[in-house]
Amino acid sequence: MNILVCVKRVPDIGARIDLTEDRQAITTKNLGFCISPHEECAVEEAIQLVEKHGGQATVLTLGPADAEEQLRDCLARGIDRGILIETDQPEWDSRETATALAEVIRSEADKEPFDLILFGNESADSTGCQVGIRVAHHLNLPCVASVKKLQIGDGDATASREVDTGWEVFSLPMPALITVKEGINLPRYPSLRGTMKAKKKPVDRLSADKIGASLKMQQLVHPPEQKKEVDMLGEGSAAASRIVEVFKALEVI
Repeated sequence: MNILVCVKRVPDIGARIDLTEDRQAITTKNLGFCISPHEECAVEEAIQLVEKHGGQATVLTLGPADAEEQLRDCLARGIDRGILIETDQPEWDSRETATALAEVIRSEADKEPFDLILFGNESADSTGCQVGIRVAHHLNLPCVASVKKLQIGDGDATASREVDTGWEVFSLPMPALITVKEGINLPRYPSLRGTMKAKKKPVDRLSADKIGASLKMQQLVHPPEQKKEVDMLGEGSAAASRIVEVFKALEVI
C-alpha cells in the first residue's frame, strides 16, 4: 500500500499569537511551529495502515524551507519519505495550495500511484476545510471528509463520520482521498530512535509557481478576550437559596 499524507506548518496552537503593526502577518520571532492536531491523526493513521497492510507512507507539505522541521517530525514518527514544495512566498490561498499539491501528486503518481491520500480535516490556522476536497476534485478522486473511522479492504475503503443521529458510513473505491478528524486515533510521539533515523530518511525539495490568489486578506485581528467573572453567592447554608436561584436560571432544575 502506498499512502500520501499532506500537512501544513502552522504556529504552535498553544502559543500567544502577536501580529505585526500592519496586521498583515503573524510575528514569528519567538513563535514555535507544528502541524495541526487533525494532521497529526492523519500521519498516525498512515503509519498504522502501513504497519497493518505493508507498503510505505510519504508526507508532503508546501511552505518555507523551515517546514522541513515538520516533515522530519513526521519521519521520526514512522513516515518513510518527505516532500517539501519550497516557497518563500507567503499567503497561498486554498485554491493555489490545492493546485500546487495536485500537480506534485500527479507527478509522483506517475512513478508509483498512491492508493490513499490523507489530509487533516482542517488546519489550525485558517481552518478552511477546503484544500483536501479541492485536491480530490483536481485529481478526480472519490473523497469523504471529517472521517473518524477508516477501514481498508481489498481495493476499497470504508469511511465513517459522526453526525447528530449516529454515523454516516461510506464505501469508496481506491485510490481515494480522505480528510480525517482528531480522535480517529491517538498519535504517537517521536522516539529518540525514530528521531535519529529520521535524519537519514530522504526529503525531496521541489518548487511551485503561484497561479494568483482568488482571495485577498484584508487584515488579521485578535478575537475579543473572554471575560471571566466570579459571583460570590455567600457562605455556608446562607448561600443555599442563591444556589437554587442560579440552578433555575441555568435550567438545571
